Amino acid sequence: MKGLTVSGVLGQRGALEGALPGYEVRPGQLTMALAVEEALAQERPLLAEAGTGTGKTFAYLVPAVLSKKRVVISTATRNLQDQLFLKDIPLLQEKVGLSFKAAQLKGRANYLCQQRLQLFAQNPLFSSPEDAAHWPGLKRWAEKTDTGDRGETTLPDAWPTWSQLSTHSDGCSGVRCPYYESCFVTQARHRAEDVNVVVVNHALFFADLSLRMRGAEAGLSVIPHYDAVIFDEAHALEDVATEYFGLSISTAKVIGLVQDAMKALKPADERARSLTPLTLAVREASDVFFQTVQSRVLGPADSDLRLDKNALDEAQGPGEKLRKALGALAAFCTGDEQELMPIYRRASETQEQLSFLLAHNSAAHVYWAKADGRTVYLKAAPIDVGESLAKHLYQSVKPVIFTSATLTTASGSNKKSFNYVLERFGLDTGHAHTVEVDSPFDFSKQAALYLPKKLPEPSSPQFADVAAETLLQLVELTGGRAFALFTSLKQMQNFHGRLKHRLPCRALLQGEQSRRVLLEEFVKAPTVLFASQSFWEGVDVPGDALSLVVIDRLPFAPPNEPLTAARIEALDDAGEDAFNGYQVPQAALKLKQGFGRLIRTRKDRGIVAVLDSRLTGKRYGQAFLDSLPKAARFDDLKSLASWWRPSPTSKSPRS
Repeated sequence: MKGLTVSGVLGQRGALEGALPGYEVRPGQLTMALAVEEALAQERPLLAEAGTGTGKTFAYLVPAVLSKKRVVISTATRNLQDQLFLKDIPLLQEKVGLSFKAAQLKGRANYLCQQRLQLFAQNPLFSSPEDAAHWPGLKRWAEKTDTGDRGETTLPDAWPTWSQLSTHSDGCSGVRCPYYESCFVTQARHRAEDVNVVVVNHALFFADLSLRMRGAEAGLSVIPHYDAVIFDEAHALEDVATEYFGLSISTAKVIGLVQDAMKALKPADERARSLTPLTLAVREASDVFFQTVQSRVLGPADSDLRLDKNALDEAQGPGEKLRKALGALAAFCTGDEQELMPIYRRASETQEQLSFLLAHNSAAHVYWAKADGRTVYLKAAPIDVGESLAKHLYQSVKPVIFTSATLTTASGSNKKSFNYVLERFGLDTGHAHTVEVDSPFDFSKQAALYLPKKLPEPSSPQFADVAAETLLQLVELTGGRAFALFTSLKQMQNFHGRLKHRLPCRALLQGEQSRRVLLEEFVKAPTVLFASQSFWEGVDVPGDALSLVVIDRLPFAPPNEPLTAARIEALDDAGEDAFNGYQVPQAALKLKQGFGRLIRTRKDRGIVAVLDSRLTGKRYGQAFLDSLPKAARFDDLKSLASWWRPSPTSKSPRS
């Protein structure tokens, strides 16, 4: 690695070009890489938008390695995390000859807990014979594994027993655990302490950061000290950060605490005589409190209910009894006893969170309640996640780099700008650097944007009838090979029910099988996949399998959703234009992600259709259009068909 530079790896006649047959030097990739190199050297924040096909992974990975800093790279999903660690990093190490060490860290729930395994093995109980059938194989694997990572196993994704065997910060004794040094989480952390690059995902990064924020004891955090952070797929960051900077209590959380407390001591232990009634008191107080929230606060509400200052008045009495019961349990468990330390930590933390929620006195937070089946939740989250990032991340780590294909939105001058993301991430526009690198793809030739004329607005009663027929016509044009993306599960199911028996190809529905299986089935034969949230981003289907992406409506967040409503109010109170300054750019970034599913290589060709007449009928629609790649644009099916059918370079064969 001595003497190598970013240009010497990624530039003309560079090491990467020499190592990979057919590799094309990409000027945009080098531009971004040099910007990342400068940000790391100057220890300044950087926002880098890199269009699809730029090669942004190497554009941040190469300068990260050459910087000699310990860099954490955080991805949006575990799939992208695995690709980076198992494919991209070995390529640089083995083919290019960059000498550096890397480690991958996953969330605690991915690792086997030796103490939990030992306790479970003494009295293994399973929810069904099918679940029990996996136990012998699990035991054989546990005896030989070096990592304890369930990714090594063939266990079903939903095997319920795993939650009783994996390690969690809630039930972890940290350095007091007799298995601490041999613990698989500890070992993974040790491996990560002596490397240049640590690969994590956003959920793990912010779970770890939240533990540090709360001053959690040594041994509970997973990620070792780092000098810089690179967030890939950074457009997803605000939602993840909001979740982990917030707090929540629920019936399930308290029941889990009660169950673990009841098992913390052996029946013969004299302390159990005192612990058991304290634990049962928590359970009884919890039942009364959450029943009160369910009946007096939530009532018949079938969605998240934002809580105003006085919403929990009738629950204050039961809430105070639960708070005292948790305090009594925590007081009994305090001390150095290894078996009781996790119970002390969880009981005292739950008590603090309940106190915060009942007080409802933070103007910086939004509070809400929800019911999901039998589970009742009380939640609070920061209205401005940028303030939390500035306080808990930027003050301790200076070079923080955000990269994605979607970080800019069109401003009032029809010019793309980073302003929306800079503000949401709490970054100083005078301090943070930005770089925008266009995609090497020729969208004007490879993609068509279809905005059909005379469609009713999505709020119209006639919308579903007309839009479903339009979707059917588009599928008949391309012969299937389509993603039909919806902004709600209800609309997705509605359109699937209307069209599944009328399509010229098979129909798949999100939720019927796992995402991985759905994608595997999708590429096997012409198909229409009806999907919602999880297929708008992070899905890569290059080649013939995907020729059409249909989006039912502009993806505005529901304005009555508690967090969205609170953010709109905060902007309105500050005299800002919440609609054009927050709601429109937020939805425009989401629309860009949906559009981005289509063109994944230079040979791809296809159609994106948006069935929302507001794109052309409302003034703000132009901001969406200006944020999208410059595709050929059509508003009638005949012209679109003429563009689609005659081209010999089409993604899909013609018959």
